[in-house]
Amino acid sequence: MKETFSRAAGGRTASGDHTASVGRRATGGGSAPPAPAALAAKVRTLAPSMTRSMQRVAEAVAGDPAGCAALTVTGLAELTGTSEATVVRTARLLGYPGYRDLRLALAGLAAQQQSGRAPAITTDIAVDDPIADVVAKLAYDEQQTLADTAAGLDTVQLGAAVAALAAARRTDVYGIGASGLVAQDLTQKLLRIGLIAHAHSDPHLAVTNAVQLRSGDVALAITHSGSTGDVIEPLRAAFERGATTIAVTGRPDGPVTQYADHVLTTSTSRESELRPAAMSSRTSQLLVVDCLFVGVAQRTYDAAAPALAASYEALAHRHGAHRGRP
Repeated sequence: MKETFSRAAGGRTASGDHTASVGRRATGGGSAPPAPAALAAKVRTLAPSMTRSMQRVAEAVAGDPAGCAALTVTGLAELTGTSEATVVRTARLLGYPGYRDLRLALAGLAAQQQSGRAPAITTDIAVDDPIADVVAKLAYDEQQTLADTAAGLDTVQLGAAVAALAAARRTDVYGIGASGLVAQDLTQKLLRIGLIAHAHSDPHLAVTNAVQLRSGDVALAITHSGSTGDVIEPLRAAFERGATTIAVTGRPDGPVTQYADHVLTTSTSRESELRPAAMSSRTSQLLVVDCLFVGVAQRTYDAAAPALAASYEALAHRHGAHRGRP
């Protein structure tokens, strides 16, 4: 059953129709379509949450951008065994207003590839890999994950999130497991520049704190799957009480985005037996957290710089406690 939730401040609503909300966010609110280089990253990030027919379209355009750029919407539908409506929906989910804009991006991507740029590859770690190969593969995957996240990050949404954090009376951050470590990282950074921030990994404590938030506060949820109930529940409570809400997620069509004013999408390398999603997703989440922190520090520099210096000075004796000893 479709539910409608009213925001306490401003009378806004959040629809239970996840796909529709993603489409509105992708085509509105001042967000620009992804650059050609971001297309492959978008496909890798969104494909797991697409229908099978949409996956066929997405895989086709990412696998052969030059060939697909030459096709009409009808031609691409025939090539992938789908419908014209599916092609258009896929284009919009990838962040393009329509198929024409997707074709332009495909042409740009094809031109980049023809210039000699090496195609992206995915490497799996085998149980009998030498440790040197493990290092090389992990380094490559980390680099690819960071590049994909940077290419697909909506800077309009990022800027709005930074502005909200910089002006917040208080910030609550929710994350469970590996995402909880990222939540702690962000709050520690914000505390170092004199802002009030709390990380909540206990779901009960998160909700009891969320219901105290109001307009002027910020609640930020970190969840790779976009469907972690222990993270969604406090974000919903904060949303309904008028706080500005932010979601950092690898699934921009996930349930968490129902209650997010701003959505920041992360990327991840392909999951494998020895490299679960929690490991690779943390890399991209930390990049987004660093972008948020630096943006906030820039906006609050007059107060942030002295606070950073004071915290460094307060801890300096601990870092140098063993110096000069035999």
